This record gives sequence, structure tokens and C-alpha cells, in this order.
Amino acid sequence: MTENSIADLLKAATAHAVPVVRAIPDDRLTDPTPCAEYDVKALLNHLFQVIVQFQALAAKKDSAFGETPDVVAESPDWRDRFADEAAKLVAGWAEPGAEEGTTGAMDMPARTVGCMVLLDLTVHAWDLARATGQDFEAAPESSGVVAALRESVAGLGPTARKMGVFGEPVAVPEGADELERLLAETGRDPRWTPAGRASA
Repeated sequence: MTENSIADLLKAATAHAVPVVRAIPDDRLTDPTPCAEYDVKALLNHLFQVIVQFQALAAKKDSAFGETPDVVAESPDWRDRFADEAAKLVAGWAEPGAEEGTTGAMDMPARTVGCMVLLDLTVHAWDLARATGQDFEAAPESSGVVAALRESVAGLGPTARKMGVFGEPVAVPEGADELERLLAETGRDPRWTPAGRASA
């Protein structure tokens, strides 16, 4: 089976993330999210920074993960801007050579780096949807997105947990779907609600 390109995976993930961002009401920006350190606005700003900086990484340029710009406060059209930056991310990883060699300060394989932004785009879209009362449907199985991410998380997990990027895996009930298993592997409770209680 031919391995799906990062660009194709990102395109599929973006198609499911952008509608979530577009549907976030202004009055939900201060609501909590499954990422305890972020409210909705802070998580949006974090995701903006990720998709912009990973455009640079696709081009083998230096990234700048310093202070997170407050794009939501600065741009009344932040929903459209998110869609634009996500499209640029897909285009950047579609450029010839984007998946070849290494990139980033840690000289990681480019495809691994591409899977990192794919993971953020997918799980943070779920975080934002869950925080704002939206249903979230991951990219379909045929896209290969969740399968690629579960493989990536299996490899990155031990180091990511030591660095505090992932929490400890969460138990999921028998019959959990692939997205729920992915979320649990990153330390998220797939049943999280804004009140912090598991749904029935």
C-alpha cells in the first residue's frame, strides 16, 4: 500500500478542522478545553502559531515558537485567517522535497515533523469542538489520518510524555473507535465535557 503524503493527510484533516473553528462563537472564547492550560481563545492562538510555524518547517526554515501571538484579538476575521493559514500549511507540505531529509531544531525526519502538525490539527480540532458543544467527525478511515497518527503517537509517546506534551494514556471502553483510542493515547479523556464530567 502506498503511504499517503503528509499534504494529503493534512488536506483531509483541515477539511474537518476548519468548520469547527468557523463555528466557534465569540461568547465561548473563555470556556475551558480538554487542554487544562488553555481556554478556547488560548488554544486557538496556540493552533494558529503551530500551523504558521510548521509552514516554515515544511520549507526547511527555522521555526519560532516563542511568545504566542494573540491572533484572535488582533484579527476580527480570525476564522477566515485560520482557513487561509491551514491552506498554506497544506500547500507548504505539498512542495517537492517537503517530506525528505530532516527539519526543525532537533533535526527530526521531515515526515515525523509533518505528523506532529497533523496531530495538533486533529486533536486540537476535537478539543475545540468538545469545548464549544460541537460534534466532531474525524477525517474518514479511507484518508489514513487517524491510522497515521496512532502509528506516530506510538513512536513519539514515551518521549512526549517525558516532556509533558502528552499525558499518561487514558483507559477507553471496549468498542471505542479509532479517534477515541488516539485521543486516549495522548492523555485525553474522550468523554470530556466542559464541566469536566464524563458524559453518559
